[in-house]
Amino acid sequence: MFRPKKNETYKIIDLTGPEGNAAILMGYAMQYARMLDMNADEIIKEMKSGDYENLLNVFDSYFGSFVILER
Repeated sequence: MFRPKKNETYKIIDLTGPEGNAAILMGYAMQYARMLDMNADEIIKEMKSGDYENLLNVFDSYFGSFVILER
């Protein structure tokens, strides 16, 4: 889910800051995937299969129900 900046109870990741780095986002994805008993390697592989926008869309498709990506 993408939106303008707001305060909510979701985990908010500011893509314009250090957390918006692709490596950091993949680290979050690994952490969340393990917590949710998902296949982290497959998710990371899918995130790496395209450009940065693909990485964001894949992250959002798996974790968008509890993480908000802000631009």
